Amino acid sequence: MTAGALRLRALTVEDVPALDALERQLFGAAAWSSASLAEEIVGPGRWYVGAVRSEGADAPLVGYAGLWFDGLDAQVMTIGTAAGHQGQGVGGLLLDALVQRARDVGAQVVLLEVRVDNEAALRLYESRGFVRLGIRRGYYQVEGKDAWTMRLDLTDATGERP
Repeated sequence: MTAGALRLRALTVEDVPALDALERQLFGAAAWSSASLAEEIVGPGRWYVGAVRSEGADAPLVGYAGLWFDGLDAQVMTIGTAAGHQGQGVGGLLLDALVQRARDVGAQVVLLEVRVDNEAALRLYESRGFVRLGIRRGYYQVEGKDAWTMRLDLTDATGERP
């Protein structure tokens, strides 16, 4: 999948060092550990994808995202875009890929949590049809920050897939 000069590819455990560096850059003390990242990539029901700006196996990651499907609902586990590439459509491309994957595996709903003060992410999610359900107090434990829980319904009013 591509958008302009962006290309998406499946992530593997070989990507963990690059993911670890991006996690620390983006999330600081709240970053997932290398071990957690490695477990997530291969975990049951997980699907992780990375965004690169060029062809070739050694193209650096400029973004990444993950989805978990439990047999009914899909959960966006993470979306991150390298600082120098934010605001250039990377997050939108990643989110669209996650939603499409959720549709492909038969999810009825996509859920996610997002910091209440992350205006750019809130705009992105709402532009794709996600709605705010409620606040999860202290969800981001390291900083004690609250999160919005958001939902995207993948069925129409009759319960059928659009």
